[in-house]
Amino acid sequence: MHLGLTEPVNGQVVVVLLADIVQSSRWWGWLRIVQGSAALRSVPGLLFAKLLGSGHEGGFGLKPSASRQGLFALFESAQTADDFVAHTQWVQNYQQRSADFCCVKLQTWSCRGTWDGFSLSEAALEPIHGPVAALTRASIKLGKAPAFWRHAPPSERALERVQGCQLAVGLGEAPLLRQATFTIWDSVADMNAYARSGAHLQAIQAAAQHGYFAESMFARFVPLQVKGQWQGKSYA
Repeated sequence: MHLGLTEPVNGQVVVVLLADIVQSSRWWGWLRIVQGSAALRSVPGLLFAKLLGSGHEGGFGLKPSASRQGLFALFESAQTADDFVAHTQWVQNYQQRSADFCCVKLQTWSCRGTWDGFSLSEAALEPIHGPVAALTRASIKLGKAPAFWRHAPPSERALERVQGCQLAVGLGEAPLLRQATFTIWDSVADMNAYARSGAHLQAIQAAAQHGYFAESMFARFVPLQVKGQWQGKSYA
């Protein structure tokens, strides 16, 4: 899904990479998780990065995936983001070892909260038409984890069949306690309709009422480009 933007992109750009690593490279993939984002420290223009695992089959449950991983990375400009995706050996290694590989480039139009104390600067206006993306992540308090995970399966099932959701993946820095959800939607209206109704709304209300999170961040984005393949769908 190339969105065909013709105007220059100014400001910070987020890159989300999704990879489903082939079986013969699973050990290599595990070592990448152990290493984390440390291998990216010298990448030009990189401001913030998190290498993430995923739930089983890219979902949101307690069972981790043996093959699916993600990267969330913030760059100071579109040029440095493009250079990273196109020319970095780290990215090429993932592409060569993955059955599915998807690259999403985004600009933030709304961000509330922090991720390890870091917040995203707003670089775009809220879109009136067209697709939007969202990232919801949280550090879950240890004592609140059982209550949080009681709400997760109904929210996941609702997301699988909701209207207007183009892509959804569960990601996490650590099992049980540091979780994230990344989604792409046809429109702001579709995204809000899911967020403000049903099981997801109940989960949000419970988290706020009972203080499930030690830290959280809710960010919304304008997609600049979605390219590759993920969970049986192709984007170009």
